Amino acid sequence: MVPGVEVAVGYVFAWLVRKAKRAAGRADGEVDRALDVGMDRLHDLVATKLGQDPALQRAGEEAEAGRGELSERTRRRLVDSLEDAAERDGDFARALTELVGQLQAAGSGVSASGQGVAVGGNVEIRAEGGSAAALQMGEVTIGVPPNPPLPGPHQS
Repeated sequence: MVPGVEVAVGYVFAWLVRKAKRAAGRADGEVDRALDVGMDRLHDLVATKLGQDPALQRAGEEAEAGRGELSERTRRRLVDSLEDAAERDGDFARALTELVGQLQAAGSGVSASGQGVAVGGNVEIRAEGGSAAALQMGEVTIGVPPNPPLPGPHQS
């Protein structure tokens, strides 16, 4: 498996979505411009290599339809197409890996303000067995506390 193929698929789809929306225009800010240029280069690389590949065409159709993310089937097919192309062409694999790395580096500057929390990577939060989980959480009570006070005057 070629490193970064899954990430490349995400960037390519994001580029297709932005292209389909057009109304949003180009992003502002230096980091956003770097991402725009990098995503353009990545899309050009992938589109040139895959040409009329049905998976890439389907990804474009899903973006134009306003989908927020690729269907699992299209994502798998596009990953397979990119991996196959990268396995057959070492120059393409290197260029793909390099561009994905540049995009990840350009987008790694995260920030938050106020009570916000910024994460520069994946986050997985899970609650099991009647528990609670969150990235940031205030006071939480689950169920009835042990030995709750009885109503009325206390008896000894």
